[in-house]
Amino acid sequence: MASVTINGEARTLDGPDDTVLLWALRDMAGLTGTKYGCGAGLCGACTVHVDGKAEKSCMVTVGDVAGKSVTTIEGLSADGSHPVQVAWRELHVPQCGFCQTGQIMQAASLLAENPKPSDREILDGMADNICRCGCYERIVSAVRLASTGV
Repeated sequence: MASVTINGEARTLDGPDDTVLLWALRDMAGLTGTKYGCGAGLCGACTVHVDGKAEKSCMVTVGDVAGKSVTTIEGLSADGSHPVQVAWRELHVPQCGFCQTGQIMQAASLLAENPKPSDREILDGMADNICRCGCYERIVSAVRLASTGV
């Protein structure tokens, strides 16, 4: 059992400390926006922020985040007004949409660390997030747009 701040709210996750964070978020906290992709930290569909940094939640345990702050897609912006979310909608980025919550969380973390990235920095910063539909050109464009504050 671990005390964690999730989306700004103090929560206790009632389960063993070795529970994978992805499953704790989905099954214990009821936050299903974080998606299961590969379970091996390779695709990025499960990306969340832990103390402001992008992390693959399938590779982190509840014990790892005890006493820390976790932000999921549900907590990025209550009304969808985060610049990355706005840019995603404006440019119609998703095709199937499955990977997009992880893509958005990775992009938000990238922009928090580097508010004005070059296209090369966007490509490098987003490299660990896979889109099976190949929406990479729109993803880069959306990150670029979000960096302007939309």
